[in-house]
Amino acid sequence: MPDSPATPTRKRELVRDHILELVESQPAGHPLPSERDLSHQLGVSRPTLRAAVDELVAAGLVVREHGRGMFVARAKVTQELVAHDTVAEVPRAGGAWSSRVLDLGTVPAGPRVGRRLHLSPSATVVHVARLRLVDGEPIAIEYLYLPAAVVPDLDPADVESGDFYEHLAQHHGVRVASATQAMEATVTSEEEARIMGVPPFSAALMFERLTLDDGGRPVEYVHSVYRGDRYRIVSRLSLTEASGGEPEAARVRTTAGHYPGMPASETSVEYVTRGEVQR
Repeated sequence: MPDSPATPTRKRELVRDHILELVESQPAGHPLPSERDLSHQLGVSRPTLRAAVDELVAAGLVVREHGRGMFVARAKVTQELVAHDTVAEVPRAGGAWSSRVLDLGTVPAGPRVGRRLHLSPSATVVHVARLRLVDGEPIAIEYLYLPAAVVPDLDPADVESGDFYEHLAQHHGVRVASATQAMEATVTSEEEARIMGVPPFSAALMFERLTLDDGGRPVEYVHSVYRGDRYRIVSRLSLTEASGGEPEAARVRTTAGHYPGMPASETSVEYVTRGEVQR
């Protein structure tokens, strides 16, 4: 499996990950290096660097102040729909899903990805960028990182057809057991917009997932950008005492407080979902 060339998609990922590493390691309001310094440090052009910064500013992660520079934005409010100690299955999304690999190769993990996968920044990981389509129409771009030792000789066909987790189990002896996934609003970069056929900086949903195997080892880090005009998430909330018949693993009783899109209330909420995740 050869190293990936510095494709526009991969170059944007490197710049984005570097800036995000700075953002995640500093408190809100902390100044960031100037665009001139970052472009020199990363060896990329000012337009490439500025495009990455524009994306993070539009996503609310970086604040740019005229005449003063760039700063770490305030942290976003986190709301868990399902408690950390509760198991809930997610319904399969509608439509006929397919994938097309845009980039596949081996790269150094870097500080940000290495921290998530519990690897050294210099460790080798497999990087995959794939376009997800529904009924033949582009709907998302997914960026996957896997330890190279876990998936030697990974081929584009392995992540374009079938269930990728099933492939990991059958061909690499990796059985995924759990994952933590976060979702937040973002915007498409110019490159992502071009690939998916939408205007630059279009509204989008960003999913970030860390997957563990049955031994608790991190085996996959993914972040995905889904078109905001073609994708939405639906949750079912019961505001009354639950009736019988629901599997225990699919029923979650929460405490009173704030819930997304709902006024503050003393009423406890039940979160219900069924099915399996679209992979």
